[in-house]
Amino acid sequence: MNQAFGGIEAGGTKFVCAVGTGPDDIRAELRLPTESPDITLGKVVDFFSDQQEQHEISAIGVASFGPVDPDPYSQTFGYITNTPKLGWANTPVAPMLREAFNIPVVLDTD
Repeated sequence: MNQAFGGIEAGGTKFVCAVGTGPDDIRAELRLPTESPDITLGKVVDFFSDQQEQHEISAIGVASFGPVDPDPYSQTFGYITNTPKLGWANTPVAPMLREAFNIPVVLDTD
């Protein structure tokens, strides 16, 4: 199995998910509209679950609309915090991905 990394650009209108070994080696990509957290993050988890069957994803990085909490020592690390994006306030993006895949997940603002 090939070792790879996951990346997510979480935007207010669309999410772009990718798996690869670097910017010049993208092995899979998914673009989807930003809907509710349950729908959107469910599709994100499905994408990376499918990719785990082909690639050994060792970590996922997320660049997200915000505001976000990027402090790894904070109780709300990896959350989209008090965003005006309807339905997304206090969404635990990184914790949810870490729980789903048991790999390191980092999150920062886009």
